[in-house]
Amino acid sequence: MKRYAIIVAGGSGKRMGSIVPKQFLQLAGKPVLMHTIEVFRNYDKDMKIIVVLPESQMEHWKNLCEEFRFDVQHSVAVGGASRFESVKNGLALVDEDGIVGVHDGVRPLVRFDTVNRCYIEASAYGSAIPVCDSKESVRIVEDGRSRAVDRTTIRMVQTPQVFRSRMLKDAYRQDFSPFFTDDASVVEKAGHVVHLVNGNKENIKITTPDDLVYAEALLARGLN
Repeated sequence: MKRYAIIVAGGSGKRMGSIVPKQFLQLAGKPVLMHTIEVFRNYDKDMKIIVVLPESQMEHWKNLCEEFRFDVQHSVAVGGASRFESVKNGLALVDEDGIVGVHDGVRPLVRFDTVNRCYIEASAYGSAIPVCDSKESVRIVEDGRSRAVDRTTIRMVQTPQVFRSRMLKDAYRQDFSPFFTDDASVVEKAGHVVHLVNGNKENIKITTPDDLVYAEALLARGLN
């Protein structure tokens, strides 16, 4: 089946203390977003890659691609007011049935084996999202009080979140809800089962200067 990757890159640089959007910050000599795109290109050279960007950032992205001679073929969709709308706009460029992965543009440290597990599982069962065990103790806060939760029942969710295209498109026909924090929550609300696969602990979302330092160190020693 045809494989797609929708890479959502609509972040800002506020938590980085930078005026440069975090997906455009340099990591190991080139913008973070380029590293992320290359993971999927290197995993499957026939995959259709769709990058979703705010309209205000499109010209800058085009200039960066020219500056860094970035020639990985990809389509660009205009982002919406929310992640939900941005993914929906990216899905509009999925032009045939297949398997669609949605990935955060600032997660360049996802491993090939994680990506492979997600696409293989989604091909077989319709959905797959990567998760990791919680290493920390976890508490739930309700009505001003907190209570402990058995951390063995908790999973930390990552991307790519991968689904059969018909399932994902059907789910995104729903009205937006603040509960939709990721694609799995959208798909689950539409009545579908979400399957879990093992992620990789390095697959962090780069949002702070410390994250960037960590990513530099991992890429220097060769992640994949």
